[in-house]
Amino acid sequence: MNPKIFSFISLSLSCIFYSTAKTSKPNIIMFLVDDMGWQDTSVPFNGNEVTELNLRYNTPNMERLAKLGVKFTQAYSCAISSPTRCSLMSGMNASRHRVTNWTLELNQKTDQNSDIIELPEWNYNGIQPANKKGIINNSTAITSLPQILKDNGYRTIHCGKAHFGARTTPGADPSNMGFDVNIAGGPNGAPGSYLGTKNFGEGSRFAVKGLEKYHGKDIFLTEALTIEAIKEMKKAVEEDLPFYLYMSHYAVHTPIEDDKRFSDNYRGKYDRLLKTELGEKEAKYAALVEGMDKSLGDIMDYIQSDPKLAQNTIILFMSDNGGQALGYCREGTPNRDPNYPARAGKGSAFMGGVREPMIVYWPNITKPNSSCSEKIIIEDFFPTIIEMAGIKKYKTIQKIDGKSFVRCLKNVDDISADKSIVWHFPNLWGENQDIEEGYGAYSSILKGDYHLIYHWQNGKIRLYNIMDDISEQNDLASEKPEIVKQLCIELSDYLREREAQRPKLKANGKSLPFPDEVY
Repeated sequence: MNPKIFSFISLSLSCIFYSTAKTSKPNIIMFLVDDMGWQDTSVPFNGNEVTELNLRYNTPNMERLAKLGVKFTQAYSCAISSPTRCSLMSGMNASRHRVTNWTLELNQKTDQNSDIIELPEWNYNGIQPANKKGIINNSTAITSLPQILKDNGYRTIHCGKAHFGARTTPGADPSNMGFDVNIAGGPNGAPGSYLGTKNFGEGSRFAVKGLEKYHGKDIFLTEALTIEAIKEMKKAVEEDLPFYLYMSHYAVHTPIEDDKRFSDNYRGKYDRLLKTELGEKEAKYAALVEGMDKSLGDIMDYIQSDPKLAQNTIILFMSDNGGQALGYCREGTPNRDPNYPARAGKGSAFMGGVREPMIVYWPNITKPNSSCSEKIIIEDFFPTIIEMAGIKKYKTIQKIDGKSFVRCLKNVDDISADKSIVWHFPNLWGENQDIEEGYGAYSSILKGDYHLIYHWQNGKIRLYNIMDDISEQNDLASEKPEIVKQLCIELSDYLREREAQRPKLKANGKSLPFPDEVY
């Protein structure tokens, strides 16, 4: 054969193979909601039991996604936003990355003060890109999830809330953390306003930047973000590149402003849980939820408008912490009604603070309308998404704590009976310090059906069987000392292995004991 013809054929085959290799990678959408409680949806996550809260909300697109894929009934995040987002980006447990409270300003802690305990140093400057290792104080340098995807051919898109690096640090800008595109992401953990007529809070320290073309327009932030996200997905398709979309909504975080598209659906609606008509707070909050659900539906509509795209796009749905549970922003009995039947909410060690709504749809992989009870925590998404992308060889500068749950997506009955989930929050959240309701500095562990909570300030240890007592009202610590002892040892060993920071007692300056040193 003529050498020139042979070379042409070889080059043509190489081009075809490269093109196929590019497009065979699945597109991946990580759809993360802010402050959404596990019951803030018409999809039941308490097994298949439809609750009064499920009847309050209208989320038809979450229902649609659940019918296509698998619903996880034991999915967990951290109780506060930044720790969750840093775990998602790094694959590390919060006890390892040490961004254990929410971040905002450079070198500024966000903890409340205490007369009893001195809080430990933590990484209040957030996570930073790998090349900044050792440069930014009180931070953790990481090889980020989007950077790994980008290095393996993905077009990486960040849309919405970032909140994983302090202002003016490199980590505050998603463009430095492996994203090709950053839409409206920065250090702020909430929007100054959801309203385009208010320029999304322009002038405040929580201003949403990058959406100036919508300023002055009658548009809700959730809608503007969705429009921009779809534009960027279309660009990736036009360029024949697989994409990773981190659709990270500011909704349903405060301020609870009026999404006029949906709020009238809830005003005056009788509510079975509250046994009265919904007030303005809950009507507006439910509208925030429905607006978020419309965003999910719009994205699904775009994906499913192209059969090829529909068959090659994975969607993962999750929330970053438990729903708000306090009276200033919700109605009903604080710490009881907002996340019922779970106790408490955002910031608390109880199930209301950490249990999340989670759905995954992977075309031709997940079983339609299925349910899985595998325990999942937010750092598990890191290795899972990498495995979904077919990436087998990669390196990180950090040690990964998360475990892939791909096997559960392929077989919903493949459950790790002995899997433990650990939370570490040696901080004082800025909104509530009620130890009785699970707030304040704590560490906790969930193994099997048992949830053990350790309060650093007073050494109190509590134990609950969350299968029999999801509301965590019956403390079993005195009745089951062997289980308490076993979990105290496992929790303490986990924290020691990661050199987790501990509070000190102000009276003598000594570090407070690990749980197994108390019990």
